[in-house]
Amino acid sequence: MFLRNISIVNFKNIREARLEFSPKVNCLLGNNGMGKSNLLDAIYFMSFCKSFSGMTDPMLMTKGEDFAMIQATYDRRGEEESLSMGIARGKRKTMKRNGKEYVRLSQHIGKFPIVMSSPQDIDLIRDSGETRRRWVDMTISQSDAIYLDHLIRYNRALEQRNALLRAGNTDRNLFDAVDAQLETAAEYICRVRAEWIERLTPTFNRYYQLIAGEGETACLQYSSALLTMPLRDLLARERFHDEIVKHTTVGIHRDDVDMTLDGMPMRRAGSQGQCKTYVIALRLAQYEFLREATGLRPILLLDDIFDKLDSERVGKIMEVVSMPTFGQIFVTDTNLAHFDEIIANVAGEYRLWKVENGTFTLNSTD
Repeated sequence: MFLRNISIVNFKNIREARLEFSPKVNCLLGNNGMGKSNLLDAIYFMSFCKSFSGMTDPMLMTKGEDFAMIQATYDRRGEEESLSMGIARGKRKTMKRNGKEYVRLSQHIGKFPIVMSSPQDIDLIRDSGETRRRWVDMTISQSDAIYLDHLIRYNRALEQRNALLRAGNTDRNLFDAVDAQLETAAEYICRVRAEWIERLTPTFNRYYQLIAGEGETACLQYSSALLTMPLRDLLARERFHDEIVKHTTVGIHRDDVDMTLDGMPMRRAGSQGQCKTYVIALRLAQYEFLREATGLRPILLLDDIFDKLDSERVGKIMEVVSMPTFGQIFVTDTNLAHFDEIIANVAGEYRLWKVENGTFTLNSTD
């Protein structure tokens, strides 16, 4: 699968743009704040129906405008497919596939798989478990619609339970009904998460060693209280405590992924270069999983990957993503020398745009 072209109107600082892409490597060159990452965000939006930055839909519209629109054409399983997204102030956003609007946006997730590596990925190591759970959920949901459905049901039931706790409701029948919904969804989610982390770990470690060299072992471990006790028992045990603090303190929304290097926690022991290598290896392992699970080669977005890495590691990353197992790639940077010395030599065919104030100028074609 690859993105043939995209048309953008009023998305962040991109007032109007139309770009035709190479099915292999596409480079975006420009200073910070010029719009390189905004283009990647527009591509990301077409797969996830939301921004990778976490910005709300109204914030995505160009300042002073009341609407934003993105249209894209893909080659998917050898057939042309079109997507169009519209945001209008005060209205519900729309996503259409081949001219037909989705009833629920969740139906779109996983149809056009994508993997993005950005400077914010360091949060996977340094932030709370919520960031790591989001990464796990976003990845699995692209290949497992049942998982996504259970996740939606769990979050809905969790909101209901927390509302009961905030209101001081002590009706045991109500809590039992909500707890039963939580338990059904949580059982599936916990099992799939644990199996996915176990499956991903050797692939992740292999990519880490390809980039950093042999000698260090990178590992992931899923952590959940549900692995030792059913959720119903956990909820019953913590009911009194939950009533005091006014929210649910146990469940799969409290799970985490332990990230280590040679047995040491990455958040405390990893250098900047090791952390950057670690999260890029995570993304490459995520890519391989999605390729195998969906039968499609996801689009790979590499935003500012050269920062905090020496040229040797960057060269190894580009060698890896230039393999036939990887498909279309988008790379951003502020330094033309990186593209000339690394991408052109390793990847060969590519297109390059200079980016300035939301305007894209084609500089080189395949």
